[in-house]
Amino acid sequence: MEYFINILLLIVGMVLLVKGADFFVGGASDIAKKLGIPSLIIGLTLVSIGTSLPEASVSINAAITNSSDLSFGNVIGSNIFNSLFIIGICSIIIPTVVSKDLIKFDIPILILVMAILSLFAYAITPYVIDRWEAAIMFVLFCLYIILVVFRALKQRKNDLKLVEEDKQTEDKQQPTRKTWLSILFTILGLAGVVGGGTLTVNAAKELAALFGMSELLIGLTIVAVGTSLPELVTSFVASKKGENDIAVGNVIGSNIFNIIFILGFSGMITPLSLTSNSWFDVIVMVIAIFMIFIFALKKGKVNRIEGAIMMVLYIAYLTYIALRDTGVINI
Repeated sequence: MEYFINILLLIVGMVLLVKGADFFVGGASDIAKKLGIPSLIIGLTLVSIGTSLPEASVSINAAITNSSDLSFGNVIGSNIFNSLFIIGICSIIIPTVVSKDLIKFDIPILILVMAILSLFAYAITPYVIDRWEAAIMFVLFCLYIILVVFRALKQRKNDLKLVEEDKQTEDKQQPTRKTWLSILFTILGLAGVVGGGTLTVNAAKELAALFGMSELLIGLTIVAVGTSLPELVTSFVASKKGENDIAVGNVIGSNIFNIIFILGFSGMITPLSLTSNSWFDVIVMVIAIFMIFIFALKKGKVNRIEGAIMMVLYIAYLTYIALRDTGVINI
């Protein structure tokens, strides 16, 4: 009975996380539009961060309760799921074209961010992300947001036609909700994210204890997949519509945010202690990104065969970490 209750609480927590993030982004976007903030900036900042709110809520809640394995595992597991599973399944549906901008700027930035994470976690302070290291990552997040906004504004300024189209689009898409309703949506969304994160963390910890699984495994699998549902839905729908930039950009942007925003914020609350085998999971995350980068450099896209390979690798990775957790494999 205890198993059933905790599984139910985990599902409820994840539903609250996903719907809470949706409500928060919708309400906050309406408020931003009413304040005259361009939809372009809203999309690049608020919506991008919004899709990472479930991961943020879980990892920050886990950090507060000193569950470093769950906090770290959720971020790394989400990034692996985003890179191998989401890009893999989208590429199987339709070969995923990777834009030159992503190849030139965002993917190299993600590789740099992963290098900094690896340096902090396994070289400078082995198996610990200290507060000062987390603070540096959070500063990098702020700088990245500024860079993204400036890049977008520069591109927009160089294309007067696009500016005119954007203005027309914004005029047509003015929020129809009343201000008080938008504020209510924002508050309810934030409450859903916070409450869902608390439920998810508590239920995940209970399930880990009941099933004899480590918090790291729970974080890398069940929680990581559950909190990545916004990215999965966004990229899947975008891929079906042929909007490859959104499908890939959503994944790359989310991975960057997960590392420098979520781990940065979590680590400033409580220094994150890592398990001795967490290095393998980080290596898998790095390999997954390099696969996308290499495929994109070679042909400018990830084709169906390459997408299938990524899906197989993700299944193999899940099998490995399950066997590792049970002690069948000790590598």
